[in-house]
Amino acid sequence: MELVEEVVIVGAGIAGLATSLGLHRLGIRSLVLESSAGLRVTGFALTTWTNAWRALDAVGVGHSLRQQHGFLDGVVASSSVVSKPGKQMSFKVKGTIGDHEVRCVRRKLLLEALEKELPDGTIRYSSKVVSIEDSGYLKLVHLADDTIIKTKVLIGGDGVNSVVARYIGFKKPAFSGRSAIRGYADFKVNHGFGSKFLLLLGKGVRSGFLPCDDTTIYWFFTYIPTDQDKELEGNPTEMKQFVLSKLGNVPDHARTCVEITELDSITSSPLRFRHPWEVLWGNISKGNVTVAGDALHPMTPDIGQGGCAALEDGVVLARCLAEALKKELNVEGKEREREEYKRVEMGLKKYAAERRWRSFELISTAYIVGAIQQSDGKIMNILRDAIVAKFLAGLLLKKADFDCGKLNIS
Repeated sequence: MELVEEVVIVGAGIAGLATSLGLHRLGIRSLVLESSAGLRVTGFALTTWTNAWRALDAVGVGHSLRQQHGFLDGVVASSSVVSKPGKQMSFKVKGTIGDHEVRCVRRKLLLEALEKELPDGTIRYSSKVVSIEDSGYLKLVHLADDTIIKTKVLIGGDGVNSVVARYIGFKKPAFSGRSAIRGYADFKVNHGFGSKFLLLLGKGVRSGFLPCDDTTIYWFFTYIPTDQDKELEGNPTEMKQFVLSKLGNVPDHARTCVEITELDSITSSPLRFRHPWEVLWGNISKGNVTVAGDALHPMTPDIGQGGCAALEDGVVLARCLAEALKKELNVEGKEREREEYKRVEMGLKKYAAERRWRSFELISTAYIVGAIQQSDGKIMNILRDAIVAKFLAGLLLKKADFDCGKLNIS
């Protein structure tokens, strides 16, 4: 079977759905290909910083998500090695544009909010892309079920193992040397964490507990795995016991949070990232093909900007692409195809130029912050404690003080 589409987006994750919705708001239809049978909710939740809320407002879903998630008013950073009061840092400060806004959003609710606003039939599930082929000014997208889709524009939002990223020349993301175990705990009653993000550091591990609302907590635990630890992946019972054994000196309610987490609400994954110089010097677009989200800038989670940057990508990409596709053409036939291709190519180059430095900066900052926070030497511990005490909240807010702009096109 052969289909013809104007815009094909691979992956119904945050970047793919945000881009599709942005295009829809600007009057352009897209087809989103998702390999799984339904929305992917791996990861449970994500910190949505000020920059993410600006992007969510741009595509029109910010209001509904605010109703479902509580405001985080600061972070409490403590050592999990020694008992001493944590350093409290407020998120209630003004940025260059306005007040900061930080919440922990359930990934499922975010994806559902984006999907709900799309026209019926936009997402084609169980559609795994196996190869991409040139066909004149079009791209042929081959699926595992032997379907072939012709498209004028191809966008990869297909994550760290992106087929589209490989097509435009990106290498496979590198292993950071760290792994993460994540969980989602439902207390059914008030969890008692208040509205603070609890961050615990020490002995080569980093853990965090973020309230999504009054009764649910998203938690993470990052560590440097040994060969023996790598066997944990896929065994949630052992993952839970491993986290409990390594948490260290943490508040009782933090330990309880892990203890009550259901086994089907625990997952593990290696932390991968793209070398920042690949983004700085490599091809973010190639002709009528580009990438967004983790397909473009996989990063470690240490500044909480992976999903936020994916939302930014969606708004910028939709705007740049719509500007190219909506311009009037006064030619026909092959000349029209050539002119359309050139305009799309220029639109994607504009998107790449807007996102190149931002992606480089976020990947680099996340990696450095993670290396310092998760250090296990005496000198690095002193440096880490000084940074946590004075600079962490400011750094997180500085990276969130960014506006991807509206969806308006000229």
